[in-house]
Amino acid sequence: MAALSDDAIMATLGNIRVPGKDQDVISLGMITGVHIREGHVQFAVNVDPADGPKMEPLRKACEDAVRNIPGVLSVTAILTAERQAETTPRPQPAPRPPQQSNKLELPGVKSIIAVASGKGGVGKSTTSVNLALALKQMGKKVGILDADIYGPSIPRMLGISGKPDSSSEKLLPPSNYGLVAMSMGFLVEEDTPMIWRGPMVMSALEQLLRDVAWGELDVLVIDMPPGTGDAQLTLAQRAPLTGAVIVSTPQDVALIDARKGIGMFERVEVPVLGMIENMSYFICPDCGSQHEIFGHGGARDVAQEIGCHFLGEIPLHINIRTNSDDGTPIMETDPDGPLAAAYRQVAAGVAARIEEIQASSGGPNIVFQ
Repeated sequence: MAALSDDAIMATLGNIRVPGKDQDVISLGMITGVHIREGHVQFAVNVDPADGPKMEPLRKACEDAVRNIPGVLSVTAILTAERQAETTPRPQPAPRPPQQSNKLELPGVKSIIAVASGKGGVGKSTTSVNLALALKQMGKKVGILDADIYGPSIPRMLGISGKPDSSSEKLLPPSNYGLVAMSMGFLVEEDTPMIWRGPMVMSALEQLLRDVAWGELDVLVIDMPPGTGDAQLTLAQRAPLTGAVIVSTPQDVALIDARKGIGMFERVEVPVLGMIENMSYFICPDCGSQHEIFGHGGARDVAQEIGCHFLGEIPLHINIRTNSDDGTPIMETDPDGPLAAAYRQVAAGVAARIEEIQASSGGPNIVFQ
């Protein structure tokens, strides 16, 4: 069997005609970012921004065609709509009446919370996983979306491997520990770099939300990528977020960036449910004494200063780190221990804030017990 190559992909896609045009996707230059690794294929389908969702059948046709090539194990085709520079001025469009919200619809998902930070390295993903598990232990149906396209870590932290079931119209998310989960890490190999530009990432995030059969969930936790760039803004504007949780360590350099994250959510009118101080103090595994390596109480002080809720402190402990690396979260391996108790306190605060927001907005009142 001949080795799978870019030429084979392009030759196959050259048979896909673009609706409304007498040309194929290759001759129109619509295919970019082709990447092949051990039978797993990724590429982008560039479309006019005005066409947007109307081109979803074209994306699926390209994906199906490549999937039938001998040697292909999986295909990930992403729609991108990058507006090209214009050489002539466009006429000013006539005023249009106000449009309805462009939020994505996730039927069956009652509330969505974003777990975010202004910078990387503060333990946001570990916090997201254990928060989701703590909510699940409160009796709720919970899912988690790993929105970090460049550095997905949820598959490893939940001990899930393999590809999601794609036999139906929507991807069926894998599960473990009672959580359903979706991540780009399920679609590509763990050591495969995602060399994608912003529009490709934003399109992928929308598809991970829209094209997954999440089922009936009380809470969907989104593990946000670090920072306040295009990807974060896309999720904040497109996902129907109930609110956001900000994770920070106590030191000033992390809190400066945490403030930026809070500011982003405030600008797009997403309620901030509260702040979590992660790595709040170090517990010595030998003597059990407490040491404030990164300082202590900084997140609490910022929360009080800006008038948002302080949800709790999570200590820096080796078991949290090793269990996350091993795919055995601390909430599952030691649910009655003091570390799990810290996450339960945070989850209780998050649940209370969700209930308050939904009650005030007239949405469904979910009672967390």
